[in-house]
Amino acid sequence: MRVITAQMVTKAVAELAIKANYYLPEDVKTALTHMHNQEQSPLGQEIINQLIENAAIAAQNDVPICQDTGMAVIFLELGQEVHIDGDLQTAINNGVATGYSEGYLRKSVVAEPLFNRKNTGNNTPAIIHTEIVPGDKLKITLAPKGFGSENMSAVKMLKPSDGVAGVKKFILDTVLAAGANPCPPIIVGMGIGGTMEKAALLAKKALLRPIDRHNANPDYAKLEEELLTLVNLTGVGPQGLGGTTTALAVNIEYYPTHIAGLPVAINVNCHATRHAETLI
Repeated sequence: MRVITAQMVTKAVAELAIKANYYLPEDVKTALTHMHNQEQSPLGQEIINQLIENAAIAAQNDVPICQDTGMAVIFLELGQEVHIDGDLQTAINNGVATGYSEGYLRKSVVAEPLFNRKNTGNNTPAIIHTEIVPGDKLKITLAPKGFGSENMSAVKMLKPSDGVAGVKKFILDTVLAAGANPCPPIIVGMGIGGTMEKAALLAKKALLRPIDRHNANPDYAKLEEELLTLVNLTGVGPQGLGGTTTALAVNIEYYPTHIAGLPVAINVNCHATRHAETLI
């Protein structure tokens, strides 16, 4: 049994909070450059160029890519041979509070969602998803989720008979309804199968996969390509001002489901699909 202290977790999470908010992943930067060269709208090209420049300035000056530094979503892969010395949830939230303070990241979390909505002042609590895996390591992935894009996400309980056509209609309806709100070009995470909540979690996890890597299942890889083409034919374009680059990628994750159902979830992200990970 390997021991990992709460202090080690706090330190790692604080560093991830800053790293994820300052530095755009390389796969996204590469995709922006590629789509800039393909974009048919001069205004769209200029917008994408500004996004590339913005990411470079953020990295050079160690400042956030976007003013909405999001709600911290944490994915844990906890080895079954690991013992956490201390309270894991507290350690994670302490790390979020430290990172958001030391990194001068905007605090955007309210303690109660409906009535008084008072800001917690340190961007906690985080959203924490834990998976028990073999081994004696702890993998931590932190994905800040801004709500300009989160608010455009959707879950729909399709009928099995809706099939692929139903999935295509759902993503197009969602993208068109979102319009400029999620600051396109977007990256779309899609979860198919499981139950309502499983589909939503799959959609969010799909956004962690590099956008230059398709689903390992060839049927879903083909569907990812088809959906990306359809989304980019909507004409929404960069920042919703028209063009051929509405999305950089569509990533799909799937899971077995009930014979009577076809749950589908769409989690929308702006181009700044921010995430960082570490292994302890």
